[in-house]
Amino acid sequence: ETAKNPFVERFTFPGNKRRLFVALFGIAAGLTVIWYTAMFSVLSFLQTQMHVEATAAQLITGGSAMIGLVFFLYFGALSDRIGRKKPIVWGYALTLLLLFPIFWVIGSHANPGLSAAAHRAPVVISGLHCDYSPFAAKQTQDCGRLLEYFAKKGVPYTKAEASAIDVTLGGGRVADTSTAGLDAALATAGYDLKPVKPGAGSIAVIVAAILVLMALSGATYGPVAALLSEMFPSRIRYSSMSIPYHLGTGYFGGFLPFISQWIVVGTGDPYAGLWYTMAVVAMALVVTLFGLREEKHA
Repeated sequence: ETAKNPFVERFTFPGNKRRLFVALFGIAAGLTVIWYTAMFSVLSFLQTQMHVEATAAQLITGGSAMIGLVFFLYFGALSDRIGRKKPIVWGYALTLLLLFPIFWVIGSHANPGLSAAAHRAPVVISGLHCDYSPFAAKQTQDCGRLLEYFAKKGVPYTKAEASAIDVTLGGGRVADTSTAGLDAALATAGYDLKPVKPGAGSIAVIVAAILVLMALSGATYGPVAALLSEMFPSRIRYSSMSIPYHLGTGYFGGFLPFISQWIVVGTGDPYAGLWYTMAVVAMALVVTLFGLREEKHA
């Protein structure tokens, strides 16, 4: 049976608006941000925030991704036996519990010296309404320039309200806030920002942590091809699937790097960008838990 006007019928077919809503906000959005975080956010985190040498970071994430493919096959097959909903709900719930600890493990083993320096000599940026403009090609305000500088360096910082712009490092004021002056101050305070290559033991721990992320991604992604096919009636199946999948991946996933980096720069916390993933996954869990019905349409 074919639809005469699939574009219209996917919105008028009985019950299909609910299916579209669940598929977009419960399935596509959640699986996408977990996959993007497991693949792209980890690589960016290693190279930018943790200063891991580029080739080493790429080999670590690429090798982990190749090993992690097995999880997508496993959870797809598992969903044939226990249903599509259970692995997805488990994956979402465990992501909310484990996402921050996984990244803490990665960070502590990727560059422990940077973490120690940040604890020993914390950076505080003071200023009046100190903000960063994510749309500006170049920051016009001095405070925004400072935020951008430290964020690009991967150096954590906190912000404080003050009438004048000021930078303190380990409690001492930095008089020269030019790029060269800040570089010198960080070096004096013990911040070694040269690219590092983690040792074999650290790499093993990092790979294990990434594989946990890959397992969470596999749990939420593996059952989805079959799930989306089963959710929609055959006459409007593919036109219905296209909306939530492409909007979910294109918008929720596509904006992840931008929003995550904006959060990091705004807070000074290299881990704060994960709150975007957490928020989307929390939404997806609620929608999936209460809205997904395992329907099998012929």
